[in-house]
Amino acid sequence: MVLPRETQTVPYIHPTAIVDPSAQLGSDVHVGPFAIVEPGVIIGDGCRLDARVVIKSRTVLGSGNEIGEGAVLGGSAQHLQRMDPGGMLVIGENNRIRENATLHRGYANEAVTKIGSNNLIMVAAHVAHDCQVGNNVVLVNNVMLGGHVQVDDRAYVGGGVGIHQFCRIGRFVMVGAQTRITQDVPHYLLVEGAQAQIIGLNQIGLRRNGFTADDMLQLKAAYRVIYRQGLRWSEVLEQLARDFTTGPAALYHEFLKTGKRGFVQERRISRKALLKIADPATADEIGEESPGRKADAA
Repeated sequence: MVLPRETQTVPYIHPTAIVDPSAQLGSDVHVGPFAIVEPGVIIGDGCRLDARVVIKSRTVLGSGNEIGEGAVLGGSAQHLQRMDPGGMLVIGENNRIRENATLHRGYANEAVTKIGSNNLIMVAAHVAHDCQVGNNVVLVNNVMLGGHVQVDDRAYVGGGVGIHQFCRIGRFVMVGAQTRITQDVPHYLLVEGAQAQIIGLNQIGLRRNGFTADDMLQLKAAYRVIYRQGLRWSEVLEQLARDFTTGPAALYHEFLKTGKRGFVQERRISRKALLKIADPATADEIGEESPGRKADAA
């Protein structure tokens, strides 16, 4: 948190820390024991660097960021061919980056790895070169983002998830723990399993974030267009562009139109795989966990 102007103080630098004279530190910055801040780094007001944090050159931190012990920010891209000096790492405001996380700067000299604001990046998570992470994102312990991955606002990525380079994770997506993502995940969906399968809308997350009953009905209708009607891809895009011009589902057309890696597909369960323990007529929710609903939909 940034202190009021009248109470702001000069940076505190622990005697064992090494801060290059060319680094720019804002007001009320705290640099802990054995931390290293390299030349040219810019750190905004109210940031806290705990013990053994390393901030590499060509890194910019906004105000109010908290960096946990052992984290390394702005390391060079893990690439077979080294690019000197390489790109930049730009981090927004009020992020919490926990212990031993690693965030790399862009690969090419003009490239930027960008982290938005109000994110929680947990222990030992890795954000590779040229990634774009939005706002209010949660990356749980040991998440691995390959190069050029895009994670949109308010996505939640569970522990141990690996995301292949160039993949995109849409807004309000929830990815279950230890899932392997090799294709794009459209907005608002819930995906899980070692082979990554869509299991419906992220209903709980959407409702917690203020989506109305009308919003949910619209998203269910768009979901059926994408995954349930058996349309050709050109027909899916045409119907989305025609029928969902406003509201949350309006984001689907542009996201799907610009995909280059394909999209994670819906989980389908054999009609014989589960007993019907609920009346399908009463289990009409997309993503409903009723075995009867899944058997009927398959």
